[in-house]
Amino acid sequence: MVTTSKKLVISGYYGFRNSGDEAVLKSILTALEEESQRSNVTIEPIVLSIDPAWTTSMYGVRAVHRMKLKEVREALKESDGLISGGGSLLQDATGLKSIPYYLGVIKLAQWLKKPTFIYAQGIGPVNRKIFNPMIKSVFRSCTYVSVRDEQSADYLRGLGLKWNQIHVVPDPVMGLPLPDTASIDQQPVHSQASADKHAELPVVGVSVRFWEADRKELTAIAAGLKKLAAQKAVHLRFMPFHLPDDVQASRFIMELIGDVTSKGSEVSITEDLTDPQQMLEEVSRCDLMIGMRLHSLIYAASQYVPPVGISYDPKIDQFLLRLESDAVGNTSSLDGDKLAQTVAGLLDQRSQWLKQNEDRITALKQEAREPAKQIITYLGRKG
Repeated sequence: MVTTSKKLVISGYYGFRNSGDEAVLKSILTALEEESQRSNVTIEPIVLSIDPAWTTSMYGVRAVHRMKLKEVREALKESDGLISGGGSLLQDATGLKSIPYYLGVIKLAQWLKKPTFIYAQGIGPVNRKIFNPMIKSVFRSCTYVSVRDEQSADYLRGLGLKWNQIHVVPDPVMGLPLPDTASIDQQPVHSQASADKHAELPVVGVSVRFWEADRKELTAIAAGLKKLAAQKAVHLRFMPFHLPDDVQASRFIMELIGDVTSKGSEVSITEDLTDPQQMLEEVSRCDLMIGMRLHSLIYAASQYVPPVGISYDPKIDQFLLRLESDAVGNTSSLDGDKLAQTVAGLLDQRSQWLKQNEDRITALKQEAREPAKQIITYLGRKG
């Protein structure tokens, strides 16, 4: 069998040291490599990054500066196609620049007659109608479109894209393996194995961020965790996903919780973790994960750890819906007592949760490969 080599430019929010987005990149790179091993196509990635040297050092791939148009254009010209994704790239909630930037990269590739692939993106919110025709025009010219939830698919259908043009797949991070793990189909960490790892205290992971201006959601989380630690001896393990902001948000809560050692509980924090697989390993050691960051919940679910979501964005609710679950509350009206009660109940019934969700999670992990499979298949047909 003759093997062909293809260069793919990968566009996303990369190089910013955001663990969730770095996990998306690592997941895409891993899925492409695994699928290429099953075919006659080898992939040479070229990542668009805000810090190309760091990205190259972290992943061992070629990278160019995402904001230097000449470098981006040259990379696209020599490539065999563009992947845009995943994550929440096309949204205007955090500013007006994201949508024009990411659409501009896709459009540039299309002008250069390159196939463009949308890889498990979460689209929206798009609050400004001026962006709708721009998204429609660019997406209609894409070779392959996949989104990570039905809400994103409904938005695209509302723009006029046909239902069979849009593939709904899990977030790519559902397929991220642990370090030194060759198989994406990792078996679940069953309750006995978890008990062996945490013989003294159950570990409750906590991933938080700033959102509400008055920080009422963080205050409510602190009240809930303080009550939990008073009722049940636990190890509260804070895990900042976006540095340095999430460290500050975590420490804000830790100060409100105060000293819980007199009740037999512990509080700790991971700091300076930017490698997505190392963070995934940290999450895998938890017995439960409380998360505001979407990818903290995805990390947890992928490792068969019960996720307790706090919603600040519809993407949280959309992911939990895949697990037939709901958020414990949202940032505008979170009840600390309910949080404590929910976490305590799940810790006591972890084996039942696993029994109910194991098959569903395993299926999602396998389905997360689908975009890579489709892209490799397309490139293989092109020769």
